[in-house]
Amino acid sequence: MVIANKLPHRATRRWVGRLMVTTALTLGVVASAQAEQPSESSRNQSLTNEQLDAVPAAAKVAVSEDQLKNANADSQDWLLHGRTYSNERYSPLSQINADNVDNLAPAAIVQTGMTASFETTPVVVDGVMYVTTPTVNDEMKIMALNAVTGKRYWETTYHVGLNKTCCGPVNRGVAVGDGNVYVATLDDNLLALNAVTGKQEWKTQVADPRAGYTESMAPQVYDGMVIIGSAGGEWPLRGFLAAYDAKTGQQKWRWDSTDPKSFAGDSWKTGGGAVWTTPAIDPQRNLIIFATGNPNPDLNGTARKGDDLYTDSIVALDAQSGKLKWYYQEVKHDIWDYDAVSNVVLFNVDDNGKTVPAVGEAGKVGWLFIVDRDTGKLIRKSEPLVKMSDNMFTTPTKQGVDMLPGANGGAEWSPPAYSPETHLLYVMEMNQLMKFTTQPTETVPGQMRLGSTFTNVAGDKALQNGVLDAVNVDTGKIAWKYHAPQPLIGGVLATGGNLVFTGEGNGWFDALNAKTGERVWRFNLGAGVNAPPVTYEVDGQQYVAVAAGGNFQLNYPRGDAIAIFRLNRTA
Repeated sequence: MVIANKLPHRATRRWVGRLMVTTALTLGVVASAQAEQPSESSRNQSLTNEQLDAVPAAAKVAVSEDQLKNANADSQDWLLHGRTYSNERYSPLSQINADNVDNLAPAAIVQTGMTASFETTPVVVDGVMYVTTPTVNDEMKIMALNAVTGKRYWETTYHVGLNKTCCGPVNRGVAVGDGNVYVATLDDNLLALNAVTGKQEWKTQVADPRAGYTESMAPQVYDGMVIIGSAGGEWPLRGFLAAYDAKTGQQKWRWDSTDPKSFAGDSWKTGGGAVWTTPAIDPQRNLIIFATGNPNPDLNGTARKGDDLYTDSIVALDAQSGKLKWYYQEVKHDIWDYDAVSNVVLFNVDDNGKTVPAVGEAGKVGWLFIVDRDTGKLIRKSEPLVKMSDNMFTTPTKQGVDMLPGANGGAEWSPPAYSPETHLLYVMEMNQLMKFTTQPTETVPGQMRLGSTFTNVAGDKALQNGVLDAVNVDTGKIAWKYHAPQPLIGGVLATGGNLVFTGEGNGWFDALNAKTGERVWRFNLGAGVNAPPVTYEVDGQQYVAVAAGGNFQLNYPRGDAIAIFRLNRTA
């Protein structure tokens, strides 16, 4: 079975080499919140919709707010980016388990025709799977598929306008609710598509791509709102999280992530703090909880002296007003690009014999931080999840300083998974020894501003590998480690079958014993498996699905496939 083209692996050489720019316009930041109710002619300018087959009339794809809030009780579907508002990426399904996973085999391979860095999380509603593709030749696709056979129901092609991205033409997936599928685009638009037909309901511009803003995250839907942040932390921008009316696309509130009191002068106006991974929601406390990116310039803090709040932080906002409730900053005055960008996860932990609602975030800096969900106070920090050099947190110099973790982490954007059965959080990590070197920094609106370079250290000192850590959230201790030959990026799934699924850049899709870390199954998909897996049930049969298209950032082999697995019925 031909799945994808195989490309030679080459480690990231230089951060600037990862830059992708569609245009060189240099305009100031203009954030817009106007929803467009397009005419038929304007619809055709931005997207085209193809009906390939009818979504089954019996399929209940108009997901309600109650369904989303009670997603944990729905073991059959995968309704949210992290399956539940807690972002646990845990499913209680156990038909596929550690005893029979040897019989897991492909049920369908969907080749999307969009060969590029593939990071989507499928969403599955009553047997219908919604996915996004990366952008290729200024187009991205949103698809509705049969979650068993992979057959396309509809395919909407969005024609992407000017955009500037640092780390590949990626999109991490959709959100669903109230009969719509919500998608963010690289050119800073938020779309609402009809879940049955794929036709556009509305479109809203959320930021100005000419200034360096972009959108790659999967939105979150909660209480009649679509919640979205913005990427672009390598440009002189001010990060934000904003909420939009799910029916109209009108902006309801916006929270800016740079605090003027903690930046020198007016550097807060371009101080970074992008919010580019999907938030968790605590409906009981009415909180939106998320992680924030690096300050800007990334590796030169001379013009932004201070703690640079609220960058590199775990943040909680009131869902209705967008007002700050609490924060915890993982790295003060970051000059190493140590973002807090992996999805936050909500779970309960033991704190001196008391069960406490908590938030966990595994940052690029190399620790898992666990904070109190009511106050943001640090409960514990894990053991180091990756190698840390003795000179960690050394200020970069003109001559260069070799350090671990490298600027990729630690944990990148890869969402972890938490199992309430094992009390373990499964975190993807990477070891990349890098040289951090300062260089003069200029501020040019619309152009990248790093303040330094970082390159992989070659020769005898070279270090390039990955590790999946299973962290006991009650102690911060590492229960087991799975070692991979290349840095790990993509995502994790935990199931009630005592399994953890994850992918590797060399094409392997792995299943591990959730309690011991022993690898119990693998399948090679021919391209880097650098996207988060999901699982669901249709007509009594459990399936596991994952995208395999490689990764631009680490140059893993590209492909265009979504693979759907089930137990071999003839085994």
